[in-house]
Amino acid sequence: METLWFGLVALMLAIYVILDGFDLGAGALHLMVGRTLDERALVLRSIGPVWDGNEVWLIAAGGTLFFAFPALYAVSFSGFYLPLMIVLWLLILRGTAIDFRNHVENAVWVGFWDAVFSLASLLLAVFFGAALGNVVRGVPLDEGGRFFEPLWTDFRPSGRTGILDAYTVLTGLAALAALAHHGALWVAVKTEGALQQRARSAARWLVWAVLSFTALITLATFAIQPLVPANLAGRPWGLVFPALALFGLGASFAFGRRGEDRRSFLGSCAYLAGMMASVAFGLYPYVLPASGDPSRGLTVQSAAASRYGLGVGLIWWPVGLLLAVGYAFFTYRRFAGKVRPGESGY
Repeated sequence: METLWFGLVALMLAIYVILDGFDLGAGALHLMVGRTLDERALVLRSIGPVWDGNEVWLIAAGGTLFFAFPALYAVSFSGFYLPLMIVLWLLILRGTAIDFRNHVENAVWVGFWDAVFSLASLLLAVFFGAALGNVVRGVPLDEGGRFFEPLWTDFRPSGRTGILDAYTVLTGLAALAALAHHGALWVAVKTEGALQQRARSAARWLVWAVLSFTALITLATFAIQPLVPANLAGRPWGLVFPALALFGLGASFAFGRRGEDRRSFLGSCAYLAGMMASVAFGLYPYVLPASGDPSRGLTVQSAAASRYGLGVGLIWWPVGLLLAVGYAFFTYRRFAGKVRPGESGY
């Protein structure tokens, strides 16, 4: 039962990364691919109907985590209090920028909120990647199962670690490259003309950055977290997940070169899904490894709610999931197609 819920939480997080990932990536590239205010408005319009719905999956993943693994929720949210507050403010700034941008028809006003939107999106991608890096590396849990990390210490991924160190900065930059590539492909799918061509060009350059960072974080992870190579050696079938990631990245590159934007975007989705699944498989049965003393780490058994509660949750959780899937399906179908200048919206 605990393993099933571990898989469900991982699934919710993967869906969030795929869906909100492209609008974070589009935001990070907002000032690069959009050369004029009108082109930047088109980038916003490409994500306008769906960006807030995409963030519902983050709330859903957090709710599922709180229900299934309350000990993990309590420990991680207190230990990561500072970066979580930073993420919260970045989410607020990003939403504020999208809504405030068109309230005043002034180039300085619009340009300011465009910059806020792009910077908040870029930093969110980096912080989400660094957060995942902290989980993979492990945190300094004490005998009582608690921890606190400052924002940084000496940037070494061992000893007295901080939220940001050499490894977590690397994972943050890798996440930024992957989501920027994902977002560029989404903009290419939704736009036409010069804006589409710049988005395609950005995706072609970024795919090499994604490949390079994937190789680097794989080598670094194997060196820092021995649990990952041990799980792959003990259960070789788990290699299907990194294989999915590499296949997706290769397909995205191949389709992108042929100008098949939609298929290239789906390849990027497969890459992100494969990477998230690889992390979950590599860490299992731990949901939060401990640095220093591995025995202090939280596992799916030690962090889970009661089996009775988990069983009852299996009755109600699918109902909420179907509602979220139904809403997402309706929204994406309703606003399918290209965005063009002069249309209403963001």
